[in-house]
Amino acid sequence: MKAWMAGLSLASLTLALSGCASHSIGPDQSPGQGAYATQQGQAAYYSDAYQGKRTANGERYDRNALTAAHRSLPFGTRVNVTNLDNGRDVTVRINDRGPFTRGRIIDLSRRAAQQLGMIRSGTAPVRVTVLN
Repeated sequence: MKAWMAGLSLASLTLALSGCASHSIGPDQSPGQGAYATQQGQAAYYSDAYQGKRTANGERYDRNALTAAHRSLPFGTRVNVTNLDNGRDVTVRINDRGPFTRGRIIDLSRRAAQQLGMIRSGTAPVRVTVLN
């Protein structure tokens, strides 16, 4: 394969994997690092069917806890999630991996979703800001 074709393929793959979020949050980034401390995209929340099942960090999911799943943030990281439709916000602790649905950036516990006012809609546009 010619070099320019390989480069084009790599660029296409990078764009395809970049997702829909406006900014990425990496595991080694902190709030002092500007735009990388926030991310915008869609949030959803866990079904009650997951109640009591193990999360990726070994805890059992508790729909009444203020927890969430994120693809890359370290377990224990606290983030503030703001519903961009109504301005409501909640602070949650990352204890699971996901979401695995394209276009979503965070999965929330039921209690967190209630505080954000997104139970009826099931999803909401959010801003996620790393606190620690």
